[in-house]
Amino acid sequence: FFDLYKIILQLKSYKKTLAIIPARYASTRFPGKPLAKISGKTMIQHVWENAKKTKGLDEILIATDDERILNAVNKFGGKVVLTNPDHKTGTDRIIEVLSGHSCEWVLNIQGDEPLISPYDLDKLIKKAQETKGVNAATLVQKFYNESSIKDPNIVKVVLDKKKHALYFSRSIIPFSNNLKNNNFFYWRHLGVYFFKRDFLINFHKWPQTLLEKTEELEQLRVLENGETFLCVEAQDESLSVDLPEHIKMVENLIKLKKNK
Repeated sequence: FFDLYKIILQLKSYKKTLAIIPARYASTRFPGKPLAKISGKTMIQHVWENAKKTKGLDEILIATDDERILNAVNKFGGKVVLTNPDHKTGTDRIIEVLSGHSCEWVLNIQGDEPLISPYDLDKLIKKAQETKGVNAATLVQKFYNESSIKDPNIVKVVLDKKKHALYFSRSIIPFSNNLKNNNFFYWRHLGVYFFKRDFLINFHKWPQTLLEKTEELEQLRVLENGETFLCVEAQDESLSVDLPEHIKMVENLIKLKKNK
């Protein structure tokens, strides 16, 4: 009976959905970014609090390379794992954390998405888990701002009729002679990835691909290997923080949401 009870517990833990938030201190464009203050709280706390409000998650971990971030997370009560500082990507950091945790699905929430919506995270989880054959999914959002379309920090994506990603790019895709055409819109990619655990482990073993290295976008490795990325439309406004000047923009959006 005891052995059967242990097996049931193992099966239950394996089917859970685990969120991992990679948070690196030494960002090239914005050192110490996860600890930047936004409306009185660190950015990493904003991301964690939104993840905590997501109903479809069973556990949330923050994976960091720096004790300053570890101490900050411990202070606000989050679970945090100190990882190897030599990892080249957030996925490398996630794989290290995964080795000590069982789950069926893994949600990778980038640590620079302080406005990520719990509603949209739940929408992503539900859609991916209910769609047959999905191994990888992500959030996308319509946008129209011309300066954002031309900004290489904002990743664009084009979709097929089944809402699978055809390509991700820092360039303008698709090209249009008239960016101000009111009947046309672009899709931008949000920093959230949802993977089947086994698929993510296999993805990590694949060598980096030419387009991935050219665009500096890990998600292209999935497409270059002939796999699909389901794209789920986000409803709520979000903004990733790439540069210090983005902090004020995020604070303004937080104020707007509070006043609605």
